Amino acid sequence: MSSISVWAPKAHEVCLVLLPEGERVPMVPGDRGMFTLEHPRLQPGQCYGFSLDGGPMRPDPRSRHQPEGVHGPSCRVDLTRFSWDDAGFQAPPLGAGVLYELHVGTFSPEGTFDGAIARLPWLKELGVTHIEIMPVAHFPGQRGWGYDGVCWFAPHPAYGGTEGLCRLVNASHRAGIAVLLDVVYNHFGPSGNYLSEFGPYFTSTYRTPWGDALNFDGPGSDEVRRFVCDNACEWLEHYHLDGLRLDAVHAIYDHSATHILAQLAECVDDLSVRLGRHLVLIAESDLNDAKVVRTRAEGGYALTSTWSDDLHHAVHALLTGERSGYYRDYGKLEHLAQGLRHGFVYRGQYSPHRGRCFGGDSLGLRGRQFVVCTQNHDQVGNRAVGDRPSMSASVAQQKLAAAIVLLSPFVPMLFMGEEWGCLQPFQYFTDHEEPWLAEAIRSGRRQEFSAFGWDPRVIPDPQAEASFEASKLVWSDASSEPHREVLAWYRSLIALRRHEPSLAHDRLEETAVDYSEEAGWLTFRRGAILTVCNFRDETRTVELDLRGARTRLASDPEISVASRHIALPPHAVAVLEV
Repeated sequence: MSSISVWAPKAHEVCLVLLPEGERVPMVPGDRGMFTLEHPRLQPGQCYGFSLDGGPMRPDPRSRHQPEGVHGPSCRVDLTRFSWDDAGFQAPPLGAGVLYELHVGTFSPEGTFDGAIARLPWLKELGVTHIEIMPVAHFPGQRGWGYDGVCWFAPHPAYGGTEGLCRLVNASHRAGIAVLLDVVYNHFGPSGNYLSEFGPYFTSTYRTPWGDALNFDGPGSDEVRRFVCDNACEWLEHYHLDGLRLDAVHAIYDHSATHILAQLAECVDDLSVRLGRHLVLIAESDLNDAKVVRTRAEGGYALTSTWSDDLHHAVHALLTGERSGYYRDYGKLEHLAQGLRHGFVYRGQYSPHRGRCFGGDSLGLRGRQFVVCTQNHDQVGNRAVGDRPSMSASVAQQKLAAAIVLLSPFVPMLFMGEEWGCLQPFQYFTDHEEPWLAEAIRSGRRQEFSAFGWDPRVIPDPQAEASFEASKLVWSDASSEPHREVLAWYRSLIALRRHEPSLAHDRLEETAVDYSEEAGWLTFRRGAILTVCNFRDETRTVELDLRGARTRLASDPEISVASRHIALPPHAVAVLEV
């Protein structure tokens, strides 16, 4: 006999529906809205669903497989059947990591987990230590970013489902690469979301951009919190993942004495001890709030690290001159200097874009507690046409941006294809069946982009398959110029970061930054490694004591180093040992 349970406090009666016959078997009610049942047919491969108070069949909220889509029946899966051979693998510490964000559907021609496996040798040679996979929890249709998932426990079938994800993680570990997964605990997608019929998963007390917030502190919230923690632990334990990236934690509302993020961190810590593996939690937060990574003793949530968009914005504004939307808050070398020194640029000072003081103090944090980048899915895909910096920036500018991120005291993250200056966009794409929802997505994108002054007429249709196809990487480009030059630069920077002892220390107070706003140069020093950057369109000479200095890397052969100064061509960067 096999058992099954479901939390459905809104229902008086719950029946298990067994397919294909549609047999309905009453479940046994228990405490606090839990219904359970033992039945001999509940074996792997059996399709089923739940009927609440005689209503239509609904998928299992904890379904591991939805063979007919998010609206169809669930299917039993035994996660213990996969033959793992990664027992000797241990993820490297995040502070020693180089992360690589990828979207499964556009990363390879196949658009599957198995397609990604074929590219692991490339990532290994590049120097990547962790891949970070955009959400794979089952979402509507065949293609999408994954942030509108509704079946949190079910890997997307179009990518290869449960077995495919296991194969990718197993192969990654054999290649010596850790795997992180992006998960979304701040909302569910609008299509295929039946949870409100089961119980109080949502609350109108708080509103998010996606509607009612998840209920983490109201009546019935104990089971909602358990749902989240169980989901996180299932990915980490049964799929052997090495960590999770938590999407938009600023849209998680919880006034409990123990915040859900702190509870989640504690559960993952316990799991890490039990499994004997290093596990990490990385938050995406739009609040510049160090609380998410501070220890519990300091009143924090004790997550491992947080994304810092500030460094991206500072570099982007300097190199592109864009000042619309949130880029209004950046554009000076002072902003980049503050980001390199503190992780956050805004730590309580006035933000013109927000019209208020913004951010909190980062005193005492280490570089490993910040993940930084010059590209990610949001900063590329949430532009009007999904254009990457490499589609408009010069090779010199791309090299300059890469050096800042990869030689910074923080954890660097690349976005797929960035390493060769990919010229394909990464556009927003969906595959919703409902016409009303498709139109709502289109109009919502147009309204969002108006804040940046972008022409809504040029915005690709998210529902068009062409938007998805245009976003696929063209790997053959990497072997031609100027892409080979960019790729060689990235490989050199990553190798230097890995092997240079000075770059292993991440105490922010030991990162010395100097700059001239007027002349357009900036330097930052970590131990014996001095990085000198020219942000201007003309050659700049920087007066420095460089007696005995040795050039480790130079983005341009015309860089001239003398004992008392260095001359940098436009947007050039030199890495010196001093």
